[in-house]
Amino acid sequence: MAEDSPFTVDADWLQQRLGEPGLTIIDASWYLPAQKRDARGEYQAAHIPGARFLDQDAVSDPDSPLPHTLPSPQHFAQYVGSMGVSADDTIVVYDGPGFFSAPRAWWMFRVMGVFQTYILDGGFDGWKAAGRPVTAEPTKIAPSVFHANFDAGRVASLADMRRIVDTGESQIADARGPGRFSGTEPEPRAGIRSGHMPGARNLPYSALSENGELLSKDRLRKVMEAAGIDLSKPVITSCGSGITAAVATLALETLGHTDNRLYDGSWTEWGGRSDTPVVTGKE
Repeated sequence: MAEDSPFTVDADWLQQRLGEPGLTIIDASWYLPAQKRDARGEYQAAHIPGARFLDQDAVSDPDSPLPHTLPSPQHFAQYVGSMGVSADDTIVVYDGPGFFSAPRAWWMFRVMGVFQTYILDGGFDGWKAAGRPVTAEPTKIAPSVFHANFDAGRVASLADMRRIVDTGESQIADARGPGRFSGTEPEPRAGIRSGHMPGARNLPYSALSENGELLSKDRLRKVMEAAGIDLSKPVITSCGSGITAAVATLALETLGHTDNRLYDGSWTEWGGRSDTPVVTGKE
């Protein structure tokens, strides 16, 4: 269990603080079609008392052709403000399995300047399995004014990635599964090539947690080493569409690695183009 992570809270901690002023709980669940789970439907059926639902597709750049792209600070502030979230709140985000989509919301809030943001270890699936309180009652929301303090330096663009692939100036940690990384499994989105960026290392997001709980620092470090990630050097995290890359970002930050950025377009952008180099195989 990630008792040594500064970015997670356990279920006991959260249950003891339910209803406290200044604590905002957010269900940030999002699923791939293959997972056959309806995030909003599950939230409406049962959620942690007081939780609000963050739609990963709605809190995105409406002008981008890519899925759930990071929105402008203004759009983000408007969306989360309408949820009743203030930048002064202590925010706890969760998803169903624990470490799938919640880290994306954690990362977005931090990029927008809210550092007192945490992830519920064990996720909502673990919360329910332990018999902790849930409700189907809609959470009463009073809109708030949210002030974003955007840090563009934590986001990598396509132009950045072209340069990095050419120069090798930063490591690339690809959080997709081994099959998609190597090109032996097709991409879930139509029209996207299989494989990975030249020089990228495979760091599957699923290897960074166990039973819905983030691995300990010692185990995270071993997973990083096994993937060939040097924690003394810069890292760009990537995945299919920018969601699970944030799990890798969370793991890096937990280990004290702060020289990292997230490639928001990720493989949907890179693999969806005809002018970007793609390689297959494990390396």
